[in-house]
Order: sequence, then structure tokens, then C-alpha cells
Amino acid sequence: MRRLFPVTDQTLPGAMADDREWSLDELAEAYAYPEPAGDRGAGAAGDASGTAGDTGATHWLRANMVSTLDGAAQHDGRSQPISSETDMRVFGTLRALADVVVVGAETVRQEGYRPARAREAFAARRAAAGQGPAPAIAVVTAGLDLDFSLPLFTAPLVPTLVVTGAGAPSDRVAAATAAGAEVVFAGEGATVDPQRAVRALAGRGLRRQLTEGGPRLLGQFVAAGVLDELCLTVSPMLTAGDAQRIAGGPAMAVPARLVLASVLEEAGFLYTSYRRI
Repeated sequence: MRRLFPVTDQTLPGAMADDREWSLDELAEAYAYPEPAGDRGAGAAGDASGTAGDTGATHWLRANMVSTLDGAAQHDGRSQPISSETDMRVFGTLRALADVVVVGAETVRQEGYRPARAREAFAARRAAAGQGPAPAIAVVTAGLDLDFSLPLFTAPLVPTLVVTGAGAPSDRVAAATAAGAEVVFAGEGATVDPQRAVRALAGRGLRRQLTEGGPRLLGQFVAAGVLDELCLTVSPMLTAGDAQRIAGGPAMAVPARLVLASVLEEAGFLYTSYRRI
């Protein structure tokens, strides 16, 4: 792997050509969350995530997604076929840095989500940051149409969270609770309000937030203006077909502009990071 951007004295000229496998510590440093700062308050209109250009945060929501050159976020319904071994190392590193992994119910069903595991390689880093042994998994769902007998709910290292609306079916809420999940209400009626979901998780001390999609959930975060950072792996593959993009849902009236923060490269895969302006 080599760093293409940003270019510093340390990356010119030798390090840019130093195509080698990075250690997990190097990846963790490259993807470190911003240091906490004061409450960002309200930023641009419709943006409850913070002041434009402010990288300090009481909470920080980043997304990790992969896309082919022609815009497919998955192949045959899964992201694994367009990924790579290094992409999975980045995936694992981002998880190991997070307090909570936020994911949609459909992605849980399709990808067969399991509880996050503790990793010895990150134990000291997490302890120094005041984190538990592994991130919590937070499943965003309106109807709670989930199999609560799965290990994600019955055998997590950290209790799984179910984020739903106040009007969610009471029997499903009871089933989630009985399985050991913690139910977080973040919205009126049956729907989940993305802004309230992010704030509710931060209120539980889960400020380093990571979402892995799926596309519909990411689209909701984008539309609500609460996404702080997009970590996008550009896969050097073409799939054609009609696969989903990384973000779905209604189009925004005005496209949201992000700024490039980092680009790493290995074997034709680009590991990019974009942050809100």
C-alpha cells in the first residue's frame, strides 16, 4: 500500500513508491477519528452535524463502503465479490476504531451479520481511548423484522442495539428486549429520524460512529446532513447490471459537496476518505 494524498515531506519521493503491506497500527493512524471538541451545534441549513469546516466533534459519523468503477455497491447482492483482502483489513481497522457500528436491517439479513469481536491487535489502543473490547452493533429498523435468535442478539460481546421509532410494534420491541438487545427510540411513529439516531447513540457515549450501510440507510444519513466522512474503496472492477449504488433513496435538491482527505492505493484499489466541508 502507498499513500497518494495528502503528500507530505515523509511521502515524497520514496514513500509514495514504497508499495508494501501496512501494519494495523499504520492503518489505525491513517483512519484515526478526530479528537473530541465542544458541541458543534447546527451547521448548514438542515445539517445537525456541525459547523462547516470544523473537524472536532462530540460525535463523528463515518461511512465505509465499496464501489466498482461503474458504480455498483455489490454483486449478486453482496459486497464481498468486489472487495479485496486489503479492503477487509481496512474494514476491520475501521470497526476496531469505532464505538458503534450502525447498520440497516436489510444489510444484517443479507450479509449475515455477527457480533463484533475483540481483537488483540487493537486492545491497547481501545483501552487508551476509554473504549470497551469491541464496538457495539446498532441495527436501524422500523418494523424490527429481525431474527432475534441469531448470535448478533443472543451472544454479543457488547449488547446489540436496536434503533427504531416510538411507534414500532410492541411485540417486536418485547422480542428484542427478551433476546438481550437494547432498544433505542429515535423517531416518532414507525420511522427512525437519522439526526435523532446519531444523537441518541452519542448520548450513550458512542460518539465514534461507523455505518456500513446498506445503501438505503446511507442515503438517509446523507439526506439528513449527518454524515461527517465517507471512506470509499474504489474497486478496479466492472460489473454492469443493475446493482445498487452506495447510497439510495430520494435525490437531494442540491448535491452535498465533500473534500478529499486521504487516498491510499494497493493493487489498483483506491482507499479514499472524504469529509464534509
